[in-house]
Amino acid sequence: MTTFDWHAERSDLHDLALLDRAPESEGIDLAAVRLYRLGRVRAEMAARGIDALILSDAINIRYATGTRNMQVFTSRNAPSRYLVLTADRSILFEFTGAEHLGEGYETVDEVRPAKTASFVATGPDIAARERGWAREMMDLLAEVLGRGDATVGLERMNAGVAIALAEGGLRVVDAQEPVEMARAIKSDEEMNCVRASLRATERGMAELRAAIRPGLTEAELWSVLHRSIIARNGDYIETRLLNAGPRTNPWFQETGPNVIGENQLIALDTDVVGCHGYYADFSRTFHAGPDAPTETQRALYKTAHEQVSHNMSILRPGMSFRDYADAAWDIPETYYAHRYYLSAHGCGMSGEYPYLYHHGDFPDAGYDGEILPGMTICVESFIGAEDGGEGVKLEQQLLITETGTELLSQFPFEDALLQ
Repeated sequence: MTTFDWHAERSDLHDLALLDRAPESEGIDLAAVRLYRLGRVRAEMAARGIDALILSDAINIRYATGTRNMQVFTSRNAPSRYLVLTADRSILFEFTGAEHLGEGYETVDEVRPAKTASFVATGPDIAARERGWAREMMDLLAEVLGRGDATVGLERMNAGVAIALAEGGLRVVDAQEPVEMARAIKSDEEMNCVRASLRATERGMAELRAAIRPGLTEAELWSVLHRSIIARNGDYIETRLLNAGPRTNPWFQETGPNVIGENQLIALDTDVVGCHGYYADFSRTFHAGPDAPTETQRALYKTAHEQVSHNMSILRPGMSFRDYADAAWDIPETYYAHRYYLSAHGCGMSGEYPYLYHHGDFPDAGYDGEILPGMTICVESFIGAEDGGEGVKLEQQLLITETGTELLSQFPFEDALLQ
């Protein structure tokens, strides 16, 4: 395999070339990935009669263009970086002073400086800034589209901005549906990015597993994975989900200074936004040692493994969400109250459409749809008794193929807990 010398003179390389030539990009046509994704978004816009999208979610901007810039910051401080997308124009409004980051992409026709419309940026003049922002956007859309009564998909904007756009004569609709439906189906080349992110995350998971010892805090152990992800050019970890001992049950307890005790279970969910911006999402539960796991710990682990294995086995292309819920594994009453809130979910650049609900939750929360080739699905399990004790979190990431499924997450389960 060809290697890239990070220390070589690169003064003639654009940032885009540097990103595309990173070691994890070997053999991947990232331009094809970007163009495929942009085409997906435009096709979903056309199917819904949407003339333009104004995207401010950093992950959605990255999906549509491949560009990135301070993803966490700009998502929280919207609109400070946004994309205007029509059937034939892609205009990136980049954060102040960072316009150079959007140059050179085949998915971006023009880069302009963004105008931040937030209270932090404007103080008490926020309403005037929002109205000015909306007027400038309406003028741009009228210029690009040739009319002022367009249907515009909007996301994550201030209420004042949305109100001003609607009062200006635009038909404002939600941008979530076309973008989520676009993201749901991956191309073959896109899947190479997914696999690269998973392989890097699995190496980080191996380093974390090797570092386990009683006496470490949860945060100290969690930091091992963080370091590995960043060192391999990943972006960040989206959650703080690593717990030990009694803090493993119920799930969704934030990683903290709790000291890991001898022979405790350690449960974690990766939730890694890795290289190329793709989500590596699998869960594992380990045993701290030094003794062998107890029968109770093994029973919890084997039950979670049974749930994941069963639900993986029933997934198939063409299956409806309702049929999946009906065929999914029945959660024993002992563990039902602390069940994971989903049976499975889509996965791409983050957790995404579709959500597949448990049979018991489907009447209130579920919706129907079809499991399609090209979807990546994460199958979830959390097993922990309602009356306390430890819990086990397991999860696998799969690709739906034309004929069945392909297992994407390859990190092994724990033999000592499956015996």
